[in-house]
Amino acid sequence: MVQPLEALVETPSQTAGPYVHIGCIPSFAGLDGVYPEDLGKSPISEGAKGEIISITGAILDGTGWALRDAMIESWQADAAGISPGDDGADPKVTGFCRFATDKDSGDFTLRTVKPGPVRGRNGQVFAPHISLWIVARGINIGLNTRIYFDDEDNSADPLLARIEQRPRVDTLIAKTTGAGSYRFDIRLQGKGETVFLDL
Repeated sequence: MVQPLEALVETPSQTAGPYVHIGCIPSFAGLDGVYPEDLGKSPISEGAKGEIISITGAILDGTGWALRDAMIESWQADAAGISPGDDGADPKVTGFCRFATDKDSGDFTLRTVKPGPVRGRNGQVFAPHISLWIVARGINIGLNTRIYFDDEDNSADPLLARIEQRPRVDTLIAKTTGAGSYRFDIRLQGKGETVFLDL
């Protein structure tokens, strides 16, 4: 007998690690040859239009310790603010990347094209940003956040405008460290905790 759909309960959440790398980025786990290339190795290919940038950071727990087994997925628009698959999008920008924090330092690096302002529903315009999804051992439900840039005008961004505790907006802003280079640390809890989104 089939159970009525409204009677089903949600399956309990499970922590993502430490095996998440084996299935999602096997080369990181030392399993070469599973795929010709890990899915989402880079969000861009040679010839992508726009400024190529590098974002380095770490995912820090409540004690300030860097997670060395986290996996991150990123999604973004191209340099013109057009999402992959939409009319006029740069074919050299897939907008998707899957990468891990370094096993020794805990740092991650994302090399990509700097996105342009993105048009949303109802004519809203979002400041240039990159969306992130983070999983690791001990994180039962993946965390969503965004990276904005300190050298862009973020003042009219609809999402940032909704953050009531204004000092926390700064937790979503990557800081310039050089030409085309940024630093963006993600704090899971405690002082300076990053704003996470319920998307």
